[in-house]
Amino acid sequence: MRVGLTGGVASGKSTVSAILRELGAVVIDGDQLAREVVEKGTPGLAAVVEAFGPEVLTPDGHLDRPKVGSIVFNDEQQRRVLEGIVHPLVFERVVELEANAPEGALVVHDIPLLAETGRADTFDAVIVVDVPAEVQVERMLRDRGWTEEDARARIGAQASREDRRAIATYVIENTGTLDDLRRKVTEVFQQLT
Repeated sequence: MRVGLTGGVASGKSTVSAILRELGAVVIDGDQLAREVVEKGTPGLAAVVEAFGPEVLTPDGHLDRPKVGSIVFNDEQQRRVLEGIVHPLVFERVVELEANAPEGALVVHDIPLLAETGRADTFDAVIVVDVPAEVQVERMLRDRGWTEEDARARIGAQASREDRRAIATYVIENTGTLDDLRRKVTEVFQQLT
């Protein structure tokens, strides 16, 4: 079974992904793959530098993620350029990893921008991790040290809560404790397996 997992920034999606992995799911992490395809020396990084200029590199030749983030999360056209480079490369890796999953496994695709890509219907089910925007902002300020302006820009660059909830087979509210979250994730996992 192929399951899509998504949620807005600072929703707790990564924690849900980790719990699903602990429960036995094969997790294919879109964020991790997006980093992998633009590592130093890759064709993906070369394409990003070609599109955005050498100033998006650190002195040691790696992608300067904060610099790229400040460009693309405040400019929709620039974000689309970056997505046009990264998304096809990630998709190639996803196909490869899925083909190598064990027979009969629950394969969870951790995809931050699932609602934005319009691919929700390619999965047997979709899990959306959901929290109110104010909780997202609070977490980004507290846990990531971002400014409120940066936090709100990142939220604004993603699909709305309503758009994410519209593609959900399961909605996991993540406003309680870690134990609450673990219980909810376990219930969904049991329904899927």
